[in-house]
Amino acid sequence: MAEIKIEKKKPLWPWIVVVLLIAALVYFVFLRDNEASSESSTQIENATGTDTISN
Repeated sequence: MAEIKIEKKKPLWPWIVVVLLIAALVYFVFLRDNEASSESSTQIENATGTDTISN
């Protein structure tokens, strides 16, 4: 009689955790950086705007 090898299914949850970690890393690197740079550019625009009015 032939021997049939049965493999157990590998768990899926480690891949879900890896995908969530990568998504969080992408969010903090790209999206959070855009918010900070837009705030700083607004402050620069305000500072230059006040300089032109006082002259």
